[in-house]
Amino acid sequence: MSEELPPDPPRLRAILAHLDAQLAQNETVGIYLRLQREAVQTALAHAEAPAPARRRPGHLPKGALPLRSMEMAHVQRRPEFVVQRNRTPRGLQPSIIHLGDCSMIEGSAHPVTEHDARVSLTDPSIEPCQFCRPDTELGIDVA
Repeated sequence: MSEELPPDPPRLRAILAHLDAQLAQNETVGIYLRLQREAVQTALAHAEAPAPARRRPGHLPKGALPLRSMEMAHVQRRPEFVVQRNRTPRGLQPSIIHLGDCSMIEGSAHPVTEHDARVSLTDPSIEPCQFCRPDTELGIDVA
């Protein structure tokens, strides 16, 4: 993102203030905004640093915060497979196994391991998603 940021401190400070306000208002996107805020802080410190400090490879400018590993793991890691349980007024409907990034997941879904997804697809009360086809991903022929 730092390539897209303006090089001058006044605009970087305005962006930083806006991101701080958004962090306070939107807890659900807090991690993403923190990552963006850290990129702006790094760019701001780089823009305000003397010229020799800008050229040192691997140097974190003063005020730049390194990315916290827990936040990075949360942003980058998605479960490979999830199970969606379907409850209705008449009882449970068959559960559905999805790929972790499937856009057809509805309601609450719970991550499962590849092994658990494979075993679950042999259960007649669990079906593969017809959109993302986790059975194909796992090499299982579900008839």
